[in-house]
Amino acid sequence: MSGLLEVHELVVLAEGYWPDVGDAGEPPALPGFVLSAFSPLAAVVAERCLGRLSERTARTGIVLVSDGDRVSAEHVRQTVAEGKRLGPLFFFQSVPNSVAGWIAARWDLRGPVVCVTDGGLDEAALLIGDGDADQVLIVQVGADQASAVIVTGGDPT
Repeated sequence: MSGLLEVHELVVLAEGYWPDVGDAGEPPALPGFVLSAFSPLAAVVAERCLGRLSERTARTGIVLVSDGDRVSAEHVRQTVAEGKRLGPLFFFQSVPNSVAGWIAARWDLRGPVVCVTDGGLDEAALLIGDGDADQVLIVQVGADQASAVIVTGGDPT
């Protein structure tokens, strides 16, 4: 990733991962999110990353990179196909920016929120370059792993 950061002139301020040393099983449950590990994965890596950051600004944006919450989407599809009633949590949970909004509220991040299916660095560089954010938290979520980096523009020296 460092080669890409040089192209975009972004500097990594902190990182967080799941799994990390000592992690086993599922990430910690996230109140208000059920069934899927998608949102707990995003939340735990964001917390680890932001917790390691020495200085954070309110103008911190979020770029969430994923293929979406496939487990929740499949549950919704199956439930509807069977003609069953869908629980209300799935209406907001099935949208990836729900957990991005949860992260923003939890950490008082007041920058823009962007959800994409790949990349993340281009969007972060654009948000910083256009002056929409001073820092950007990039959260990448896969089926059973996730990572987060917080970046800013400029020269690391």
